[in-house]
Amino acid sequence: MNKNYVLFLSITAALGGFLFGFDTAVISGAERDIQQLWNLSDWTHGLAVAMALYGTVIGALFGGIPADKFGRKASLVWIGVFYLVSALGSALANDVNTFMIFRFIGGLGVGASSVVAPMYISEIAPAKRRGQLVALYQFNIVFGILVAYFSNYLIGTANLAEAWRWMLGVEAIPALIYSILIIKVPKSPRWLIAKRQDYEAAREILTKTDPEGVDEAIDLAIEESKEIKGNVVWTALFHPRFRKVTFFAFLIAFFNQMSGINAIIYFAPRIFEAAGIATEDALFSTIGIGVINIVFTMSGLYLIDKLGRKVLMYIGSIGYIISLSLMAYSYFGGAVSNTLLPYFVFVFIASHAIGQGSVIWVFISEIFPNELRAFGQSLGSFTHWIFAALIANLFPFFANSFGAGNIFAFFALMMVLQLLWVAFKMPETKGKSLEEIQKELQKEHV
Repeated sequence: MNKNYVLFLSITAALGGFLFGFDTAVISGAERDIQQLWNLSDWTHGLAVAMALYGTVIGALFGGIPADKFGRKASLVWIGVFYLVSALGSALANDVNTFMIFRFIGGLGVGASSVVAPMYISEIAPAKRRGQLVALYQFNIVFGILVAYFSNYLIGTANLAEAWRWMLGVEAIPALIYSILIIKVPKSPRWLIAKRQDYEAAREILTKTDPEGVDEAIDLAIEESKEIKGNVVWTALFHPRFRKVTFFAFLIAFFNQMSGINAIIYFAPRIFEAAGIATEDALFSTIGIGVINIVFTMSGLYLIDKLGRKVLMYIGSIGYIISLSLMAYSYFGGAVSNTLLPYFVFVFIASHAIGQGSVIWVFISEIFPNELRAFGQSLGSFTHWIFAALIANLFPFFANSFGAGNIFAFFALMMVLQLLWVAFKMPETKGKSLEEIQKELQKEHV
């Protein structure tokens, strides 16, 4: 196995995550200027911020279709094009409707990327390194978030005219680089096996990336094609044989957003300002979020194949509950000073990064069989993004109507439910080939 080659392929595909993270976080520096420039109401403002997420929902829902029909590589190339067009269009928009259209296009890229990139990496990676390699996607997401926050801070303090346009437009540079690099990666070997029956080409690629798993992957693919042939459509996800893994994908994605992670990423400056922190200091504090995010994501990346997926989820769930409870308490006017709020947010981000953030894309990409992985990844990503969109759109309204304290208390309660799911239902997939995982999760129906 050529470790450097596998790493190159994984990093290149994972760069879609960098653009994902950058695109997600960059709006936090621009959203207030946009609201003032176009005199947006709270509802329209929330819609403008969330429009990329609605595009993400559509991209996640339908991203599995071209990935299944035309291949993972072809889909990744188009994702890069979407990012590039969105960055330039959003930066040059002269009205809120045009702005929302281009943000929607970027969202399509984000949603499709969350389906295709982790799936591609999981299909080329050897079992012993799959967790780390797929987690590179999450690492790139948080690296993109950090770069976006840092970029926003530099541009926001440079006294540029219409600085928000520069904040959004700078994304075109990494989008172009990604689009060029992705052309160099090969097609997914497991896609070639499952969808083209091109065993020779798949064997050639797997010999370089996962030599120990070649024979098992091909043998099981032949067996699988006989067993579920004709059922490879969306409805197959709800067949008794696959219903359990479908429910697992739904739950991990649902709980990911019920932590409130995107509410904090999107509205971090406002959350800090609500605690009495000056605007410039609030913008700078978002860089702290980015730093904490990347440090603990690196920790999760290092530990995921050593401790396993469930242990990281335990750590993250407990950290969520503690930090969200403290955040809620501080907003309720408890004895905890609001000056400590940024530190509670940092603990929350650390908990997310080492837990859900590191695990979600790995877990969803592992649990479905080759024939259904594109559809299963789409379902998990769709679930993730539909709740992300709803939370981003509704957070300003609910925060103003009910107070941030109640919102964070609700998120804390949801993380108690996540902890119970991890403890009693979530399977461990550490160190197992995709084919081994498939057999274990479906054995009761075979």
